[in-house]
Amino acid sequence: MMTFRFSRLATALAGTALVCTALSAQARELSVSTVLSDAFPWGQAAEKWAELVEARSDGRLTLRVYPNAQLVSGDQTREFSAMRSGLIDLAVGSTINWSPQVPELNLFSLPFFMPDNAAVDAVTGGAAGERVFAAIEAGGVVPLAWGENGFRQLSNSQGPIDEPSDLEGLKIRVVGSPLFQDTFEALGANPTQMSWADAKPALTTGAVDGQENPLSVFDVARIDQVGQTHLTLWNYMNDPLVFAANQRVWGSLSAEDQALLRQAAVDAGEWEIAMTRDEESERRAAIEARGVAIVELSEAQHQAFVEATQSVYDSWGEQIGGSLVQAARDDMAAD
Repeated sequence: MMTFRFSRLATALAGTALVCTALSAQARELSVSTVLSDAFPWGQAAEKWAELVEARSDGRLTLRVYPNAQLVSGDQTREFSAMRSGLIDLAVGSTINWSPQVPELNLFSLPFFMPDNAAVDAVTGGAAGERVFAAIEAGGVVPLAWGENGFRQLSNSQGPIDEPSDLEGLKIRVVGSPLFQDTFEALGANPTQMSWADAKPALTTGAVDGQENPLSVFDVARIDQVGQTHLTLWNYMNDPLVFAANQRVWGSLSAEDQALLRQAAVDAGEWEIAMTRDEESERRAAIEARGVAIVELSEAQHQAFVEATQSVYDSWGEQIGGSLVQAARDDMAAD
């Protein structure tokens, strides 16, 4: 009788072990790369995606977020290539950082092309946005949804900037994109490409005079503490974020999990876009309260910057593709 009981217990334990093994085999963790931490809306978008996926899959799918470009040793311009090659499973990435591998993403960096949030939404939600997503997929990565880093504004330590001549000779830190280099050269500045990790020390020492970033980055990173006491709101370009997946990882998922992952990305993106925009006025007030002098361009002042960068717009529009630029114009006109 004792032997029989032990046999039944052993059988039950073995069955439990098999069930646990099966459940374990079904569970899966995927890496998510992002450039900024969850102190910023960008990082919060990735965390929200992870939260929604875990809840909707009952823990069967887990997204582990790696902020600060950890998976590419801090070199954010390598993120797209690393995801394409399989070193990264998923990412919430910047159109700027991915533009060296997907030239169509430079559409959003054309100087003074998209004037406001409505224009951005019209492009990302329209025919031009579909073409950009197709280009990303052709580049080896599966795009899932849009997020937002926001319009980039200009700060400096030297004085107010409200006309192109104010930029003459200023050393401005820019991201590693030739389009940014060309834009600031057209304005008479001395653009200096460097990573964000190198930018704050350079601003502190005065090695560079200024930088350009969305208000959320200026606010959270406390850029005013490194001598950036002048801020110009000029909306010269927008940086949408893209939720995306490695093609092999995407192909290994069931249709059900693909749908779950995509919808969670869409929902996280919509949540983050709304939050980022809702916080703009509060961030501006907080920045002003810390003693930063803010310049908001008049229509005539804005037009002077548009005219000063027209040659950049024309030459890069051709490189990006005239039909894509026209599709974006049509999207904005139809909105």
